[in-house]
Amino acid sequence: MGQAATQGRPSRTILPRFVLSAALLAALAFPVFAATSTWQIDPAHTAAGFAVKHLMISTVRGQFKGVNGTVVWDDQDVSKSTIDVTIDARTIDTSEPKRDEDLRSDKFFDTAKYPAITFKSKKIENVSAGKLKVTGDLTIRGTTRSVVLTADPIGTESKDMYGLIRVGTSATTKISRKDYGLVWNAILETGGVALGDEVKITLDVQFIRKS
Repeated sequence: MGQAATQGRPSRTILPRFVLSAALLAALAFPVFAATSTWQIDPAHTAAGFAVKHLMISTVRGQFKGVNGTVVWDDQDVSKSTIDVTIDARTIDTSEPKRDEDLRSDKFFDTAKYPAITFKSKKIENVSAGKLKVTGDLTIRGTTRSVVLTADPIGTESKDMYGLIRVGTSATTKISRKDYGLVWNAILETGGVALGDEVKITLDVQFIRKS
């Protein structure tokens, strides 16, 4: 009787091995969960810079410091990653207070009515030399247009003195300010205009990994 009962169920040695094998297979079947991480933009170490021609002879530069947002990154499939950024337009800084006040007015960004500039990715691709091509919707002054950013590869992870894991990258793009309702200009006596239409944008971003 005892021998017959033993033949009808797994031995104590086989059962733990079966459970261990099943757990290992399950872990191998779903590696995406381990490869996906969420990163928060650190506004204290991030800036959105811009440059535009002035009087057709020189370049004026400025930046926004109020940059916040989240990146959900998938190491296994970058196309599944997402980027969501909000910039406080009121933080514009060109090192000239009167000019900054003018840029906040309804002649330009109208920050009283449109305090935020936003970017939401729609597609992220790997391109040559490890560069990233990020396509998304950029909204300025209530107008949304599709733009393409070229971004450097995400840098090597670094742990700061507080134990936080950080990475960084830079990205660039060009837009037409007129596409976003920033149409003010002045005709010069010598010909030409006071402000160029093309705006070059540079993003220098540092991320902190969320636990």
